[in-house]
Amino acid sequence: MAIPGGAVDEPGFEAKSGRESAAKDAVADAAAALVEAGTVVALSAGTTTYAVATRLLNVPHLTLVTNSLPIGDLLRATAEERGEGAPSLLLTGGSPTRSAALVGPIADQAIRSLHVDLLILGAHGVSDRAGLTTPNLAEAQTNRALISSARRIAVVADHTKWGVVGLSSFARFDEIDLFITDDKLDIQAQALLLDAVGKLIVASTANSDGPSSSRAAGTAGVENGAGRE
Repeated sequence: MAIPGGAVDEPGFEAKSGRESAAKDAVADAAAALVEAGTVVALSAGTTTYAVATRLLNVPHLTLVTNSLPIGDLLRATAEERGEGAPSLLLTGGSPTRSAALVGPIADQAIRSLHVDLLILGAHGVSDRAGLTTPNLAEAQTNRALISSARRIAVVADHTKWGVVGLSSFARFDEIDLFITDDKLDIQAQALLLDAVGKLIVASTANSDGPSSSRAAGTAGVENGAGRE
């Protein structure tokens, strides 16, 4: 069976969801702390962004835009359970990939018509040479549409993504407002990201409290030219 968008060596969502859980929890806690009530937040597809979504279910008057089928299922289940008070969901539509991302022209057209306060963006790989990458050509295009719709962009990627280069690049470091990673990323890579992006959050894996936590205890905020916050 052909994979939408020409994916190369792309594992499914379930296969990826159990990897590096402590790092994902720490990164997700830190990302969730950025989200304010009453805003429009976009979440790209991926297991780290799914972890972020689990932490946003109690944010009041929140609208979530996503091309992730698992995130859509999570929010629909929450809405059925609670009724009013659950985040509003806008699922983009499109063709599903193996990693449960909705991609293609339908998704891209829907996304480009939106205005999003904050995009929380995952990546298959991150490198100083290629920027943010994915093994799926169509997903790269949909991620670019998400970027174009957002006023502010925060990337969530644990240390295992560093040095990985997927088939297609979808963002340069200078297009990102904030990069969130975990404390297992080596110091040289942290320094490079800080110089290229300008703002870096390094979340402590030792202090991650899991899905119920709304904020990453022990997170170090680093900003170029400003030192540690």
